[in-house]
Amino acid sequence: MKTNTKVPKTPFFAAFSVGAVLFSAHAGGGFATGNQANTYYVGLGWTGIISAIAAMLLLTLTMREAMIMYNSRGLTSYKQLFETLYHPFDKIEWAFEVFFYIMVLMAVAAAISGAASALNNYFTINYYIGVAIVGVVVLMLTIFGAGIVRAASTYMGMAILVTAISIYVIGIFKSDSSIFSVLAADFETTGFMNMPKAILNAFTYAGFQCVTLPTMIACGTTMKNKPGCAKAMWISFVMNAVALVLSVFMLMSWQSVYTAVEGGSTIPTLTVCKIIGIPAMVAVYGTCLLLCLISTGVTTIFGFVARFEKLPVFSGIQSAPVRSAIVSAFIIVLSMTISMAGLTNIIKYGYGYCGYLGIAVVVVPFLTVGVYKNRKYCKEHAFANANAEEEATPAVRSSVRANPVTAD
Repeated sequence: MKTNTKVPKTPFFAAFSVGAVLFSAHAGGGFATGNQANTYYVGLGWTGIISAIAAMLLLTLTMREAMIMYNSRGLTSYKQLFETLYHPFDKIEWAFEVFFYIMVLMAVAAAISGAASALNNYFTINYYIGVAIVGVVVLMLTIFGAGIVRAASTYMGMAILVTAISIYVIGIFKSDSSIFSVLAADFETTGFMNMPKAILNAFTYAGFQCVTLPTMIACGTTMKNKPGCAKAMWISFVMNAVALVLSVFMLMSWQSVYTAVEGGSTIPTLTVCKIIGIPAMVAVYGTCLLLCLISTGVTTIFGFVARFEKLPVFSGIQSAPVRSAIVSAFIIVLSMTISMAGLTNIIKYGYGYCGYLGIAVVVVPFLTVGVYKNRKYCKEHAFANANAEEEATPAVRSSVRANPVTAD
């Protein structure tokens, strides 16, 4: 039965903290290289700006529906979430599992490749030797120092984000080409010719960014009603869209310069930073980028290990450290093999194909079936307009009893 209790306002700080999780997950080391923005938006000209904003809108709307579905029904895992979304075809949930693990593997490969590229750029270390060095470092940290890396990863992430955005702002103002003149010239030349590609890229980018969904629903449980979920995601949309558009603006302004440098498009933000000529910023950015990419690889692999070391195939190994080392080594070797393709190819093809899968199994289902199921459910239960968490609890419990799902 629909209730008419008053909707409580979600505190801004609570919503901001949830929105910031998606922001930090999106705007990490991979984003800071500039390769993602260069691959998906810069070549589209003025429509690339529209595409970047649309991608962030699609991503945050998808996360909003996922959080509403997760919180309103009192779910406890992303497996339950996707079984609820796909019900009565619960087994389709495996499609997200496939997407998630492939995408995470690509993210680790991109982190190793990005770090190896940075070593090549700073110390002229051969790329393949760099991949081997980074792989060994990540393996050692995963086995012996994962706790330290996890504790420091937030600070490293913030450091690279502040440094990268500083480069974007300085780069926009120091460029010989005004961003407005660049956009105007592109509009005169291409008109709306790139719009279909821009729309596809928006969906693709949002698709592969949905790999952050398990993290978001876990962190978003503090949002106790529908308006709270929406508020958190609108805040996140503004943060993500501004950061992404700034990076696209800066790269567009310098595109003709960094593309003329050999290897300049692999880490275009670093290339531009060197050309601008601020040595201190080059040193800080390079250090932060390298540490952030390595920490991304370590924390991601550690999550992999925690899940896969319990598989029956490893049951014969009694020592937990040995089990962890074997699983870590296998994942790192696989990631290093993928990283041989190079950062640009991983982001263009690896992320791209994962993005297509993400569109099919996450974005479109949540923005169609998910919206319908959430609206129907919230009309009949207390989540949408509960005065307090206690009022929603009976409805949540009755739903769980009526629709039992298997825990992950």
